[in-house]
Amino acid sequence: MKTLYLVRHAKSSWDNAAMADFDRPLNTRGQKAAPFMAQLMAEKQASPDLMITSPANRALTTAQIFADVLDYPVDKLQERMEIYEGGLNHCIRIIQEIPDTVHSVMLFGHNPTLTMLANFISGEHLENMVTCSVVKITLKHDQWNDTMMDSGAMEWYEYPKKHREEDG
Repeated sequence: MKTLYLVRHAKSSWDNAAMADFDRPLNTRGQKAAPFMAQLMAEKQASPDLMITSPANRALTTAQIFADVLDYPVDKLQERMEIYEGGLNHCIRIIQEIPDTVHSVMLFGHNPTLTMLANFISGEHLENMVTCSVVKITLKHDQWNDTMMDSGAMEWYEYPKKHREEDG
């Protein structure tokens, strides 16, 4: 069995309206939520063999924070532009191309694609993955290439506000 963690980037800043969407940094809330959620993943014994992220600043920064907390080498983060530019089909293709020697993957990205991806693979219906939320999906197969609709089970959905009132 394979394990897939889907992580929506932490809350980003809209302070500079002229800034390109791709370049937006995390805001103060996002800078608090990302290490908190990464620590929660450590407590849940999430230990990804591979981390794949959108290269957009807010997603990459979130992935770097998780990597640091989970003792994953930051220089091994795989950046995939398709996560930022593409939709559901692009993300499915990325997952299907993962080598089968990898057992656990953490993918960092954006909405609405991540919510659609979680729902597509698990057959569940999440309304919206909030910022810095994490979904754990256990796949029902041993080959990443077999990832498709209803091919996994959603084990849990965690988000900052569930644990700390000031985040969300």
